[in-house]
Order: sequence, then structure tokens, then C-alpha cells
Amino acid sequence: MRYYYAEHQDAYRRLLREGMTQWNDLFGESWTFDDFPNRAFLESVLGRLVAGGEVLEYGCGTGPAACFLAGRGFRVDAVDLIPEAIAVARRMARERGVKVNFGVQDVCASPPGSKRYDVVLDSYCLQSIVTDADRAKVLRAVRERLKPNGYYVLSTAMYDPDRVYDGEFRYDARTGICYQETSVRSPDAVQLDGTWYLPHRRHLRPDALRTELAAAGLHVIEQDGGNVVAGLTYQAR
Repeated sequence: MRYYYAEHQDAYRRLLREGMTQWNDLFGESWTFDDFPNRAFLESVLGRLVAGGEVLEYGCGTGPAACFLAGRGFRVDAVDLIPEAIAVARRMARERGVKVNFGVQDVCASPPGSKRYDVVLDSYCLQSIVTDADRAKVLRAVRERLKPNGYYVLSTAMYDPDRVYDGEFRYDARTGICYQETSVRSPDAVQLDGTWYLPHRRHLRPDALRTELAAAGLHVIEQDGGNVVAGLTYQAR
């Protein structure tokens, strides 16, 4: 089992069991399904996007962003690792009368696809894709699935000097990786100072994120912290 699976499986099973509708409900936060964390950012970039264009959202969770874009006329494919998340997403789309093609898929193990999109969307998934190899694979897939003048629209958690990493967590400032102590001896586990850890989150600074995207062949067009619009490198706009 990969490092990112158990946490998300447990979270979405609890969410489904307790009648919640989106990830932030698990932490008692005030966001709602229709007022989700990156809604304002998506609204701010709608003018850039092809009206009625095709969107791929990976790591969609219960689908608030996918439903939002479908409600504005976009044709949306959306995938998530956890079946329980997709079950809730399909219900929420039905309740809102919007059409989204939801599916279960591990973005870190996605088969090659030939369909290209006007938009590839990430709503707070990338920070849970931690290792260099996994992030390179995901960003390569983003590049390969974008149309020549398409946009990668990304919202991700970033390094925050006020965030405290204590107890079972350990932060590596050099890589931006937050590790969580574990007793599981999975292939992803690493030993640091005699203690075993699993990769948990990747919290980069803005310049490090730009560098990573550039290495993947993606050019940052605009960035506000972890909210980014990028396109394929060397594409005229």
C-alpha cells in the first residue's frame, strides 16, 4: 500500500459514514461543499478558460470543484483514488443537476491517455503527492494531457512559517517534505535518526514550486502562493 492510501481511505470512509460532504468537514472547518477553499481562485481564472471546454480534475475528492465547473458549462472528467469519495461526488452532482464523468483512479499509477484537455485541475491534491518520483510522474501526465493552449490550474498547500511540525511529524526544510512517524514497513518508509517515517505532505516555497513546474515543462503564467495557472512551456499566448 502506497504512503498516501491509508490516510485518504480512512478519511473518506469516515466522511461517508458520518454523512459529511467534503474533506474540510473532517476538521470542523467552516467551508461548505459549494463554498470550497479554492472557489474564489477558480472564479478569478474563469475568464482565461475556453467556455464549455474540457476539464480533467485529478484527486477530486467529493467533487466540489468539478461540480462548480460543470455548473458553468464545462465538460468535466474527474478522478480520485478512493471509491467512497467518488460515491459522494456522484451523489452531490446528481443533487445539483450537473453532469460530471467521475471515476476511481490513482493518479500516481495512471495509464497513459490520449485525450487532451483545455484544463487540468488540481484542488489541493499535489501536496499529498510527496516523493520526487511520484510528483514527476503526475506533472508529466499533466503536460501530456494538456492541449497546446491548455492551462494547468493548481491549488496546493505551501510552506507556512507558522505551521508547527511536532509530535509524530518531522519537516525537512531542504526538500519541503513533511514526514509522519510510522510502524509500517512499506517500500515508501524511510529511516531518519533511527526512527521510521512515511512521506506525508510536500510544503514548498513559491520559488521551489515554480522551479518544479518548469522542470516538468510547465510555464507559470500567474501565481499567488499555492494558487497557480501554468501552461505548456514555449506555447504562445
